[in-house]
Amino acid sequence: MHENPNISAALSDLPAGARIVVAMSGGVDSSVCAAICKEAGFDVVGITLQLYDHGEMLRRKGACCAGVDIHDAKRVASQLGIDHYVLDYESKFKESVIDDFVDTYLTGATPVPCIRCNQTVKFVDLLATAKDLGAEAMVTGHYVQRKVKNGRAEMHRAVDGRRDQSYFLFTTTNEQLEFLRFPLGGFEDKDETRAIAERHGLLIADKPDSQDICFVPNGDYAAVIDKLRPDASEPGDIVDLNGKVLGRHDGIIHFTIGQRRGIGIGGHDPLYVNRLDAAKRQVIVGSREDLLCAEVPVGEMNWLIDPPKVGARVRVEARIRSTRPPEPAFMQVQPDLSIIVEMDEPEAGVSPGQACVLYDGERVIGGGWIKKNAMVEIAA
Repeated sequence: MHENPNISAALSDLPAGARIVVAMSGGVDSSVCAAICKEAGFDVVGITLQLYDHGEMLRRKGACCAGVDIHDAKRVASQLGIDHYVLDYESKFKESVIDDFVDTYLTGATPVPCIRCNQTVKFVDLLATAKDLGAEAMVTGHYVQRKVKNGRAEMHRAVDGRRDQSYFLFTTTNEQLEFLRFPLGGFEDKDETRAIAERHGLLIADKPDSQDICFVPNGDYAAVIDKLRPDASEPGDIVDLNGKVLGRHDGIIHFTIGQRRGIGIGGHDPLYVNRLDAAKRQVIVGSREDLLCAEVPVGEMNWLIDPPKVGARVRVEARIRSTRPPEPAFMQVQPDLSIIVEMDEPEAGVSPGQACVLYDGERVIGGGWIKKNAMVEIAA
């Protein structure tokens, strides 16, 4: 094993020489995971997913699972002397992630495709393939910690809070968590990861992190939606909270809740997108104070603890957006098994379609998807 105790802890419960499948995106993080597992003496198999047209993606840089990244993953596997396979998941990815992304935007909600990808393609299909290959575990380069307490695997936030990715993994089931390993979650910062890449002489040691959603070039969501649903972007009215028409827009897909810039309405105090009404094709705008939301309805719950009983009101920390830290709240289970999250301090820009992830200290206890009636209570 490597001398770093965090690495040893992440893999120490696996039998010596066990087969491990590493999900290799071609980036630094997953490449270092493969190197760690190889150095620890495991039988390592790297798998890279081809998620969309290979020829087109060869021209894209800075996005995971693009053609250049498949090439990089192959080179790293060759350097390390491990078996490597590329699996064509293009149709599954389109059905489970891209189509869901487009459909969610067209309802006026804001999707999180990286979570859907983990929930479907990576932690269902790829994980099943790993088991078919006789692996004892599947390793990924996510910055999150897996800890075992009382014989049960738990998910905890990464040591480096700036890189913590637990928000994107809340849909992981308890069964999947038993099989998954995350060697990087105990690292203090990304410099530690790059140092290991350099020590192993990996060709991707200086490769920059991907920034965009992989299938959304330059963050232009509307262009992707227009391409896939060319008749979906219909113009409509921009209205205030009382329904007064203030202007026109070219399609609700060009707007997100909380947006201030680019609304195109002048002569007013600063306006923010408050809601999107897909049925009426309306963009509803108001002040920043109008955005404040004290109660957040959340459905499609996934629990990493024993689910609380109906009516239970539990103290938690809630994270309603990947770019925001968890904040103090109460969570109450409803008769339909959805929950209401009561924030101690109202949050601005709560958006249907985003995830709400719940924590007990550093531990992820569950999460779900913010429902379309997200503005349950407007704070005074």
